[in-house]
Amino acid sequence: MQPVVNAVGSVRGVPSFLMSGEPMSQIRVVAVDGDDGFRDMLSDELCEQGFEVTAFRDNRSVLAAPDVLSAADLIVLDWGDIGNSGLELLQQLRRQGVNLPIVFLTRRWLTSNENLALEHGAIDFIDKARGISILVHRLRIVARIKVPESRREKVVQVGDLLLKPHVSRATWNDADVGLTVGEFKIINLLASNAGQHVTYREIYDALHYRGFVAGCGEDGYKMNVRAAIKRIRRKFEALDPTFGRIQNYTSFGYLWAQD
Repeated sequence: MQPVVNAVGSVRGVPSFLMSGEPMSQIRVVAVDGDDGFRDMLSDELCEQGFEVTAFRDNRSVLAAPDVLSAADLIVLDWGDIGNSGLELLQQLRRQGVNLPIVFLTRRWLTSNENLALEHGAIDFIDKARGISILVHRLRIVARIKVPESRREKVVQVGDLLLKPHVSRATWNDADVGLTVGEFKIINLLASNAGQHVTYREIYDALHYRGFVAGCGEDGYKMNVRAAIKRIRRKFEALDPTFGRIQNYTSFGYLWAQD
């Protein structure tokens, strides 16, 4: 199969010598990287391993190709720099309703960047220095992650709050709140229990997972919850200065007030 190149990106398929024998189930990858050399190498190497790759040089190009995104299985983004940030692109894709698994590649691996990527909903964060064999293995694992059909169309309306769990987005009076995935989990938990108090521990478990331990001291996690709630309130208040739905129950937790 010969490569096809167009103005917004390059499409590469499985070479003919890999198409003999048993039919192969191709994993369709959208890759975005501003480094021309690395982007071409990545496309070639992945195609040699049985992937079908559509590569783009920048954020604007991939956002202008909704048909390509709708046909893909996963997205690989360069962590990038300010002006062509992969994290910014992730947020734009989610706002457009693109819920594909996203993997970040980086040449400058930092724990803080990895935490930021995962908090915003990325599936994996991989140092480019790990090599193509590691990347291929992890992309094949990621490609198996599917959003259940029952979650794709479901929305939750609680007064002026609209929640879209399938893309982890929340709107207030039709304006996107701009929550991270972790912040969305908190709001989804509170709003789903509107009128009922939710404990610090329940909120923290929703943010991470049940039994997760962090923070200083036995109750250190409460400080993390308070900080998260503070950030969330600020985002709602930026849209609505009168916002007051999130109410505190001292030493216990929080409540989403009903209309």
